[in-house]
Amino acid sequence: MLITANLPLNRDKFTQEDQILTITGANWSDYQKFDSQEYSGYRVSYFNGEITIVSPGRNHERISEVINRLIIAYCEKYEIQDFPFGQTRLNVSGQTGREPDIAYAFNCDKDLPDLVVEVIFSSGDIEILKSSYQKIGIPELWVWKNNKITFYYLQQNSYIVIESSKILSRIESASFIKYVNRGMTESPLLIKRDFLTII
Repeated sequence: MLITANLPLNRDKFTQEDQILTITGANWSDYQKFDSQEYSGYRVSYFNGEITIVSPGRNHERISEVINRLIIAYCEKYEIQDFPFGQTRLNVSGQTGREPDIAYAFNCDKDLPDLVVEVIFSSGDIEILKSSYQKIGIPELWVWKNNKITFYYLQQNSYIVIESSKILSRIESASFIKYVNRGMTESPLLIKRDFLTII
């Protein structure tokens, strides 16, 4: 029976913010049992014996969608072939696995994306995120958290912070974030229009 009355919960908060479940003491076999069709709409990751299940809230999805549309707009403007991965599970068997918010290969189709974008809205450990994608071998990682976006580039098996994307070279983190954060209150159509004037 579903109880709907008089609960001390802010229902609006639960629709806007991410819901996160962490399972400790897990192994790789446990992680593999999480089928993407059975858990559609969830992001499931594995690192160091922990499975994390994220149900993205509305704000998370809005930020992700704005970033996605701006990347597509950039590729269209400069005629860069893009090959989306969506939330395809990326992993190093037995070690780490992630289902990114956004992922693309550029210029030609590849086994791994060139760029992964992750939105951390309610909570999340950036160092675990970086360690995971470093093991997988993702060349460039963008992380949005607390209304800021940081670009990381994989160099000598470690991520360094960069101000401008190495892959989409006209995008700078400092200016890009101004357009991304407008997604909380504005239509992506208007944001994309303005973004295309500065790249």
